[in-house]
Amino acid sequence: MDDLDLRLLDGFQRDLPLEPRPFAAIAQRLGTGEAEVIARLSRLRDEGVVARIGATCRPNTAGASTLAALRVPARRIDEVAALVGAEPGVNHAYLREGSDWNLWFVATAPDTEALDDSLARIELATRLVPLSLPLVRAFNIDLGFPLIGPRRAMALDRPADLDALRPRDRALMQALSTGLALVPRPFVALGQALHRSEAEVISRIRALAEARILTRVGVIVKHRALGWTQNAMVVWRLPETAVEIAGTALAGVPGVTLCYQRRTVPGLWNWPLFCMIHARSRAEAMEVLAEARALPELKDVPHRILFSTRCFRQRGAIIAEVAA
Repeated sequence: MDDLDLRLLDGFQRDLPLEPRPFAAIAQRLGTGEAEVIARLSRLRDEGVVARIGATCRPNTAGASTLAALRVPARRIDEVAALVGAEPGVNHAYLREGSDWNLWFVATAPDTEALDDSLARIELATRLVPLSLPLVRAFNIDLGFPLIGPRRAMALDRPADLDALRPRDRALMQALSTGLALVPRPFVALGQALHRSEAEVISRIRALAEARILTRVGVIVKHRALGWTQNAMVVWRLPETAVEIAGTALAGVPGVTLCYQRRTVPGLWNWPLFCMIHARSRAEAMEVLAEARALPELKDVPHRILFSTRCFRQRGAIIAEVAA
């Protein structure tokens, strides 16, 4: 991967030019040609570095989703991971250390009833009861962090304007979760598939992004393939009344790539505040965590560090959720 590849991936993880020839606009900014940008994105996708050029969708806007976990005996890890991965709505699945709940996955579905059915099928297939932790509040769910240069604080999340959602947007959001065609006028191709005009497609993408229903539109990279192999999910136990102020502070720590509150389950899971740290080494991740632990809002707050040790699935979904 050369310097132009890195600038392409680092500079366009969000804010894809919403104009008829987006790759030409990217090329102009990079000082190269449209065909070169398309060729490079195609190659990087084929090499498994780029997941898609598309969007990430805010959880629970056009569908239902949850972060779930299973307690899996060591001897059954591969078996259970395969059964979980066979469920169509599962889009991320990781084995994590640091907790009895060791297999973590994101489940998505068209609505809450379908999501409940999906979890019930997983329970029946695995003979294990899933722990379901739906999102309560997002502090940062962007995940488009810098790949080169120093770590930076991510922008705080802005609540979605759900009034902006239209009945036909669901199909558009699903298409963007799958990815745009790598052609000079991708919004024409997308419009043809959805029986909508290029102008209407661009207009709706812009409206959904401005409403924060689409949390990011751009190049969706696979961080592990780029050397960001350490993925630490850190969970914090603190009173409900303290989550907002602590989450806001935590989301502002450079190197914290995701931060959100999830529902607790009395007796099973009493850790409401989550953050993700993506890093190139465990030492680097622990440096970020040390900065987070030094925050006055998190001083002496109990926490657990759940590093991922295996990735079983990472893909776009029926309605995409934040990465686990």
